[in-house]
Amino acid sequence: MTSSGKSQSMRALKKAFGLSRMKLTIKLGMKSLWLHRLRSLLTVLGIVFGVCSVIAMLAIGEGASYEAQEQIRRLGSNNVIIRSVKPPEEKTSTSQRTWLLEYGITYKDLERIRATLPLVEILVPARIMRKDVWNGGRRIDCDIYGTVPWYPEVNNHHVARGRFFTEMEMNDGTNVAVLDAGIETALFPIDPAIGGTVRAGSQYYRVIGVMEPKSARITSNGVDSGTTAPAKSGNGPSGAPYRMYVPLNAARKQFGETLVNQQSGSFEATRVELHEATVKVARLADVIDAARVIGDLLAANHRKVDYEVVVPLELLRQAERTKRIFNIVLGAIAAISLLVGGIGIMNIMLASVTERTREIGIRRALGAKRRDIIVQFLIETVLLAGVGGAIGVTLGIAIPIVITWFAGMKTIVTLWSPLIAFSISAMVGVIFGIYPALRAANMDPVEALRHE
Repeated sequence: MTSSGKSQSMRALKKAFGLSRMKLTIKLGMKSLWLHRLRSLLTVLGIVFGVCSVIAMLAIGEGASYEAQEQIRRLGSNNVIIRSVKPPEEKTSTSQRTWLLEYGITYKDLERIRATLPLVEILVPARIMRKDVWNGGRRIDCDIYGTVPWYPEVNNHHVARGRFFTEMEMNDGTNVAVLDAGIETALFPIDPAIGGTVRAGSQYYRVIGVMEPKSARITSNGVDSGTTAPAKSGNGPSGAPYRMYVPLNAARKQFGETLVNQQSGSFEATRVELHEATVKVARLADVIDAARVIGDLLAANHRKVDYEVVVPLELLRQAERTKRIFNIVLGAIAAISLLVGGIGIMNIMLASVTERTREIGIRRALGAKRRDIIVQFLIETVLLAGVGGAIGVTLGIAIPIVITWFAGMKTIVTLWSPLIAFSISAMVGVIFGIYPALRAANMDPVEALRHE
């Protein structure tokens, strides 16, 4: 046999011997942990809860963030929403008050916006009146939403069944209506809604369509859960649980632009031309600038701040920033949880080193090297952390599924969260196992053999 063949054989023998020693060391580590099953289980729990809580919280936060961003996207990233807001009342010394309060956005405002901003693609005006809607003996509280035929396109809120009203029906002021999805269940529990009639005030409307479900209320402060409805403003947008869409001219013809509230000893008349308007900008890059110009136009032509400008794109960016902050907070919580788990592992391994002092001395006397002792204790800590991480990942994936099943809350388990959580748990095992392993390896074999 040549010298090169001998060297290859020696390398093969050393490799095989090293593998067998590693297998033996792993078996010894597993046997040691199995001998103290309860203690090992309690040690692992810190890692389990840390990894599990991280994955579950990230899944819940990811789901909530996704829903919030989707609700904002449904309003249209290219849209700017203007709403009428009732200004604060001026207090007077007289208890009897009679006046006409006029506020909010007007048709002239929309004309100025269209004339000033060539970036504007579509304008969607709307009037909203809160009324009771009847079908026979059934009644619901509803927002009558007078708007234009292109409302579904601009607001990403489409008809599920039937159709939306046409431009001819709007121009003629035809009494047709498109219902929210919830109204059909409330007013038409047995018969189909399309083709039926509903009554609002003294007028009857023929139902021609049913909208798809949509549950986002957007205000200037962010996203709230609930039915899509504008902010409160007197007799206009009131946030009723349901909404019925009718042609804008039909709403103006029936309800007019002056609404009266009568109270004991006084009455208040309010005049609002439009309660809401959606401005669609041609390019996404121009949305923020267009919103700023619209705000300046309204400020120049309104004596009081009787409007609010909502930019869904800004809300979307704010939601994304909130998500990043939330992930950082969760990461800090995860680090603390895994730190506590790692301290628990180090504590148990230090106690194990003390208990097995004589075993360490015997192994050193029989020829075991320091690195063998280090490897043995590191394997035990990594096994503890690895098993805890695997159990934590399993529970962390299962808990969001259970939450979605029972609570109906959307949760999203991303691929990176279990990977990162498990990797960190394995690193914790290595980092917090180094000191006990070094302490065991640095023992004097003679003193270790004398230990009782």
